[in-house]
Amino acid sequence: MAERLLEVYCVLIPLADGRLILPRSCVAEVVGHSPPAEMPGAPPWYLGTFAWSGAQVPLVSFEGICGQPIPPVTGRSRIVIVHCLGDELEGGVFGLVAQGFPQVVRATSDVVRPDNSRPIPDRWPVLSQLRMMSEAPLVPDLERLEQMIAEETSVTG
Repeated sequence: MAERLLEVYCVLIPLADGRLILPRSCVAEVVGHSPPAEMPGAPPWYLGTFAWSGAQVPLVSFEGICGQPIPPVTGRSRIVIVHCLGDELEGGVFGLVAQGFPQVVRATSDVVRPDNSRPIPDRWPVLSQLRMMSEAPLVPDLERLEQMIAEETSVTG
């Protein structure tokens, strides 16, 4: 019998130094960057909130969450609106700043492998790193991200 390949459509999200990978079903929409309304007292990675679909949505910098410098916004910057896995955030979504245009890819079990070549710090909201051809995207821990955002929203909101 032929081996059956697992196939998932994913979105590669460009960061300043690398990429994130998410299942396509986790992404609600990709929109142009608009300046967020600041959240006084929030950590630098919590950029504020922006209007989307009639609601104010939290906007975060993944690089900032990981303790790295927050990249400046450019004409290529986008906001990836991510569906929450839990119910901690009102509205069920949050925005993640991308440093370019996200790319939809077809990930199959014959081209995706775990990649443990780089240690991932415990403080990063990352589940693992993958190897896909010449890419080594990070798999974000969406539940942990949602929890971090919810904690800051309740403190500053």
